[in-house]
Amino acid sequence: MQLWNTLSKEDLEAKLKENGHKFVTMSFYQYAKIENPQVFRDFLYKNWTALNVVGRTYIASEGINAQIAVPSEFVNQFRDELYAISFLNGIRLNIAVDESEAEFPFLKLKIKVRSKILADGLDDETFDVTNKGIHLRAKEFNTLISQPDTILVDFRNHYESEVGHFKGAILPDVDTFRESLPLIEKDFLHGNEDKNIVMYCTGGIRCEKASAWFKHRGFKNVHQLEGGIIKYANDCKTEGLENKFIGKNFVFDERRGERITDDIVSVCHQCGTPADTHTNCVNDACHLLFIQCDVCKVTLENCCSTDCLDVIHLPQDLQKELRKGKEISNKIFKKGRSEKLPYQIIK
Repeated sequence: MQLWNTLSKEDLEAKLKENGHKFVTMSFYQYAKIENPQVFRDFLYKNWTALNVVGRTYIASEGINAQIAVPSEFVNQFRDELYAISFLNGIRLNIAVDESEAEFPFLKLKIKVRSKILADGLDDETFDVTNKGIHLRAKEFNTLISQPDTILVDFRNHYESEVGHFKGAILPDVDTFRESLPLIEKDFLHGNEDKNIVMYCTGGIRCEKASAWFKHRGFKNVHQLEGGIIKYANDCKTEGLENKFIGKNFVFDERRGERITDDIVSVCHQCGTPADTHTNCVNDACHLLFIQCDVCKVTLENCCSTDCLDVIHLPQDLQKELRKGKEISNKIFKKGRSEKLPYQIIK
């Protein structure tokens, strides 16, 4: 059996439309010792392909981090097979809050073996990664963040918090989780070792590692939102609680965001009008991620600038020549830093 995808984007979209599945988007993670990540990766790829699962998953000797979409008719079977794996038995599955932003959340199944399931820049041998912060459910979280001696910190990147965040949270201006850890300690937490530190992220995985790190660094009262924004939003709905998150929750799939509240807290990076829809520049030599309103999307044909607009109207052969040898992957998410965008993020 072939253990990787070889179809083009167009072929993948056609195949998904032909299958006609209604997908349930979910995420989960687990830190656990995996003896042979490659064997485990291939095992999952075979099983999940049989269920038409799509999405992105990272496997490492330290555990698994998955963001996937499962056909609704196979969700129960998927859960049963997942729970049959000893270290994943009973694992919390964070179900998406809003599925309306994209026809297909993912186009294909990608399962990759990496050295770590989360790029944190930490040496796990130097501290106890199991000594984590106190997990807070939605009601407990709401109570604690209303206290005057609490510091609430968003552990996501700037392009995530820009479109949605908790009221009163510290929003670090960072591009990566690795970058956020020293900056948050230096700029916001230093001198507050005795205060309640409450952290949150999308689904909880970043806070699992960050809470253990900051306890190691001497912070005594460290807490984290259990299941992140995704579980919080779902719990507020089911339990009838006040939802203190405003705007959109940024997600790393084709939706780019799920609507939590109707508030629009960001602006179009091209004209400055209220907007919170992320898109990638359609120019294959750019693909910059940025916020674009409906008017600018039409005017600039889904491009981030007039320069890119000019490029996409060139012959394909010339476009390929222009992008030959260019490495753009490390620039895609630095939208707030791009000189092409007149309305950049303001912190």
